[in-house]
Parts: sequence; C-alpha cells; structure tokens
Amino acid sequence: MGQKVNPTGLRIGVIKDWESKWYADKKNFSENLIADYKLREYLFETLKTAGVPKIEIERDSRRVRVNIHCAKPGIVIGKGGAEIEKLKTQCKKILGTEEVIINIVEVKQPDLNAQLVAENIAAQLERRISFRRALKQAIGRAMRLGAKGIKTQVSGRLGGAEIARTEHYHEGTIPLQTVRADIDYGFAEAHTTYGRIGVKVWLYKGEVFHDTRRNKREGRAGHAATKAR
Repeated sequence: MGQKVNPTGLRIGVIKDWESKWYADKKNFSENLIADYKLREYLFETLKTAGVPKIEIERDSRRVRVNIHCAKPGIVIGKGGAEIEKLKTQCKKILGTEEVIINIVEVKQPDLNAQLVAENIAAQLERRISFRRALKQAIGRAMRLGAKGIKTQVSGRLGGAEIARTEHYHEGTIPLQTVRADIDYGFAEAHTTYGRIGVKVWLYKGEVFHDTRRNKREGRAGHAATKAR
C-alpha cells in the first residue's frame, strides 16, 4: 500500500495541510479549481530557475493570497521588486480578481526538500551525468543535513539503454505506512535525447506529534485521576 499511495495525499488532514485553502459553493467550485490549476502551471513554468517546490493558495471573499515557496527568492522578487509586480499582474489576470497578495517563503535547505532534490537529479540527468552518481550524491547530501532516511528512484532508458528499467537506492528508514511519519515526496521528469526519465524521491524527516493531541490526552488522564479520588 505504501508504495502505491502518494505519501502526501495519505497524510493530508493528519500531519500535512492542504495546498489550496478556500470554500466555494457548487456554482463557483469548478471555476476556482481550474483557476488554481492554471495559476500553479504558470508559476511553476515561469519560476523554474528559482526552485519552487510548492505553491499555496488561500482565498477569502475579497482577496487571494499566494504563498510561493522557493529556494532562490532573489529571482522571484527581481531588482527593486520589479519581477514580483509582473507576477502579481499576471496572477490577477489568471484568477480574475482585483486583489492578489504574493508572499515569498524561502526554502532554507533545498537538499532536504524532496521536490527540489528530484528536480536537481533530473537536471543532472539532462546534462548526461551518470544516474548512479546523481542519486548517491543526493542521498549523501540529505543524510549529512540530518534526514532520517531517503529513497531515490529513476525509471526509463537509463544511460540510453534500449530497454527501460527502474533502479533505486536508499539509506536510513522510510516508514511509508506510518501516518505520523513526516515523509516528503517529490517527482520530476528528465527530458533526455533518448526519452523521458522519471525521478521519484521519498525523504523521511522524523515523526510529528501534535501538541493538541497530547494536551487532550493529559486532560483526559487528569479528569480520570480526579474521578478516582
């Protein structure tokens, strides 16, 4: 099960949050959904060089807030904020709203972000670097930065071979079926001269325990103790 289910989708609502946060009735739901998809498609394509793993969209009755997570904020902001103004104008056109707020969230450690690791491996494969070397270097960097476990996988005509195959390397633990395990998942494609090569990365950062749950348990335990007295 753990191999077939997207690790992010499995954990949404438990330890991970939705990337789009808004409510709409039946009349507007499809319009909002398509606008979100088009906006993400445009931003991922435009900001490819900035290393953007995630875009969060929040809507309320008057405005739309777009949180762009990126490894290189300077590219997104531009000289004197010129680039961000262009982005804002384009976002307004796509979303069809008057007020759009863009927040830039810096990704401090790109080597601990599964999507950025996958994109980096794909870029190396496009430059004809050996896939084994690219995978092992990515694993080494992540483990040095404190990851509990990492698994990398490539599928396709590896090294230009006639027959496509899948190879993977891993280090540490990757508990895919433990829902409280914070597993970051990333997917990218390398567009090589002999076809596309798919790259998948699973990155385990440790377990997440919510304080609210602990407080509830402590509250129940305290209540039971007072009853016993």
